[in-house]
Amino acid sequence: MARNVRVLACTPEDVFRVLANGWLYPAWVVGASRMRKVEGRWPQPGAKLHHSFGTWPILIDDTTSVVEWDPPRRAVLQARGWPIGEARVSIEVRPRGDGCVVRIHEQAVSGPAAFVPRVFTDPALHWRNSETLRRLAYLAENAAE
Repeated sequence: MARNVRVLACTPEDVFRVLANGWLYPAWVVGASRMRKVEGRWPQPGAKLHHSFGTWPILIDDTTSVVEWDPPRRAVLQARGWPIGEARVSIEVRPRGDGCVVRIHEQAVSGPAAFVPRVFTDPALHWRNSETLRRLAYLAENAAE
């Protein structure tokens, strides 16, 4: 399971405002390239984001659904990325001084990626989620200003 941590100069509520806006998903998730639809119940459990990943002309349409939504502390998403598989992504946010600490845990749970040894997948996921947290920080911190 890849784990990343970043300290942000904003409140946990600022982070969850970004997460709650499904249309911002491609702005902070590395690999997501466009939004096609945000279900009206988003971010309630069971609701889905319909997005694409990749770059033109090779785009794959898929979805990400909410498994757990407990603002401003925790969100758990099930991200589909077929034909690679699906991943469970937990985002935990804790206050720290005037800011907060955000942790992302990602693990492949189905499909071919679930059978690849973590020694091969974790370094790539760690790099990707480091950039994801950097983008999330830009959005949440600047919205707080």
